[in-house]
Amino acid sequence: MDLYANRDSNIRRTWILFTAFFIVVIGIGWVFSQIYGNPSILIFAVLFSIVMNVVSYWYSDKIVLATTGAKPIQKSQAPELYNVVENLAITAGLPMPRVYIVDDAMPNAFATGRNAEHGVVAVTRGLLERLNRTELEGVLAHELSHIGNRDMLVSTVAVVLVGFIALLSDMFMRSMIFGGLRGGDRDNNRAGAILMVVGIALSILAPIAATLMQLAISRKREFLADASGALLTRYPDGLASALEKIGAYTQPMRRANNATAHLWLADPHGKKHTTVAKLFMSHPPIQERISRLRGMRV
Repeated sequence: MDLYANRDSNIRRTWILFTAFFIVVIGIGWVFSQIYGNPSILIFAVLFSIVMNVVSYWYSDKIVLATTGAKPIQKSQAPELYNVVENLAITAGLPMPRVYIVDDAMPNAFATGRNAEHGVVAVTRGLLERLNRTELEGVLAHELSHIGNRDMLVSTVAVVLVGFIALLSDMFMRSMIFGGLRGGDRDNNRAGAILMVVGIALSILAPIAATLMQLAISRKREFLADASGALLTRYPDGLASALEKIGAYTQPMRRANNATAHLWLADPHGKKHTTVAKLFMSHPPIQERISRLRGMRV
């Protein structure tokens, strides 16, 4: 597959998913507003979800670094790592990101920061021990591509939408329990009863569907970063070889958690997934990523 065509295809699929996501959110919001009969509740839910997630986005680097236990390093402590990041940042036209190391045996890496000026790249001790320079370049090019592609912004918008749906669903179910919905004779109103059943079904299924769409977007962004990183190094085999080594390591990270799992190059839990479980993966299967990289023409 042509590298540029693969990158463009991943961008298109991401935005198709986003469009579908927005349509689902608007549809669910409309249904719940009809059930509640109070648009101000819907406005509050939207504003609360956005404020909470914008705050998270603004401080994303600090939150992630504290959660993962990453420590800043100077150039004198890891000159080869610093040189690789510096060269790739210049090639990509990005500011030099801050560089961190996570003291963990699992080979892995992540990038964070709300924009290129606040970019952070972190690698584990295991990554530095197991990869050669070419493989390290492939991994770091992937991570810098996340910064260049503004994936933190995409991820934050997705989280806002998921949080909005979850909040509405929770409000609806609580109103059901405590009898807070409008309309005392709703049970005698056939249309109202049908709308109520739809609302209950949505309150159960919508958060699951929203989470699946968020994870699908996350997986597309990984494919996009793979392709963009390969464009940066002009050598897809570097990242492919690195992913092979990472995939062979099955022990979980010491501080693996679901909140930051999507940021890592590979699943920090180190699990082998069943077919059904793959729907809930934040990353595409490593073998599929390797196959795509090996099939690219530079």
